[in-house]
Amino acid sequence: MAGTAGSLRAAMGPGPDRTDDLDLLVVGAGPAGSAAATVAARHGLRVAVVDRARFPRDKTCGDGLTTRALHLLEGLGVTLATLPSARPVHGTVIVGPDGATVRLPHPTRGLHAAVVPRRDLDARLLDLAREAGARVHEGWELTDLALGTTAASARGADGSTLRARWIIGADGHWSRVRAAAGFAPAPRHAEWSAFRQYVSGVDVSELWVLFERDLLPGYAWIFPLPDGRANLGFGMLRSETVKGRALARTWRDLLDRPSIRSVLGPDARLEGPARAWPIPVNYSPDRLAARGALLVGDAASVDDPMTGEGIAQSIETGILAAESIVGGGGRDTVERRYRDRVEHALGRDLRFAARLGRILRSERGARWSIAAAGLTPWTRRNFARWMWEDYPRAAILTPDRWHRGMFSGVGAYLDR
Repeated sequence: MAGTAGSLRAAMGPGPDRTDDLDLLVVGAGPAGSAAATVAARHGLRVAVVDRARFPRDKTCGDGLTTRALHLLEGLGVTLATLPSARPVHGTVIVGPDGATVRLPHPTRGLHAAVVPRRDLDARLLDLAREAGARVHEGWELTDLALGTTAASARGADGSTLRARWIIGADGHWSRVRAAAGFAPAPRHAEWSAFRQYVSGVDVSELWVLFERDLLPGYAWIFPLPDGRANLGFGMLRSETVKGRALARTWRDLLDRPSIRSVLGPDARLEGPARAWPIPVNYSPDRLAARGALLVGDAASVDDPMTGEGIAQSIETGILAAESIVGGGGRDTVERRYRDRVEHALGRDLRFAARLGRILRSERGARWSIAAAGLTPWTRRNFARWMWEDYPRAAILTPDRWHRGMFSGVGAYLDR
């Protein structure tokens, strides 16, 4: 890998010790950006990651980590011991629109789900990038970005300029890097909207997913945290009638519903303000890379269109983008390599999830799906595996990914 890094540095021209000459600039220090910076720096590239925020900072999210997310974190070297606010979870409860309840036990070999506030998770991942040798610029606001024929140039509000041969856009739903690469914003109907608020004074040990009639194909969630706290929220698809004020009214109404109150208990207390955020679900391989810029995470719209899950997808695209650059070659080669790898790892599953999400738009489809999940101990156990990304969503339809033990794999942190 030293040769690869050396060739990239040579392409930048003289002055390898200048702070503004880089192999890779990562814009955005969330899970996608930090994962990309960590992998690239570990392979010897000169990397800088910038973010206008200062960490630790809150990030509006459901805070849930799927099996896939946990495996990816473990592979990067993130242990639960470095995340004291993490809450390992060993079961899921699904409540249908008719009130039918199904409990799904998680497999016992390794950890298959956890909840970690993004304030702590993102800060730890950014520290990982620092430890790998990436330069981290917090409080650095991007004001101007130019994608040239051989390098990108980014100017900050402080007047400094960073130049790099490659740029990774990990700057979220309203990505400046995506705009500079020539991709128009996604239409608003191609996204979910979600609300979240922390709650204290609750006694919840399982992941609760509640399919309320008026939220379909969306759902409400109650995810446990340590010390009697929980992450409470809901997500639903936007439409011409479901937007803005209607979503805010739904949130206020949600807090008084018996189905929610019965789980939270009588001593539940809301903490701080409710926060809302968009979840982009309009993935297209043609919108992943252009002009030396590779898009990852929300900037690439790789969130699961059925569940809204995005942490695993963000980390994975960050890793794949860095590995595609490390693999060497010109722009066309690297961009094609990245598109192919994301398509193989995620594309088919995202399209499959979108089709399944249409079933959940009707109350009958939601009831049928939940009833099928609870038929037998085998269906309950394996539905939990499928739901929390223990194996690819579309695994049954993609024989090239079949392997022995595919449907009986262990969770993360098995030896801990």
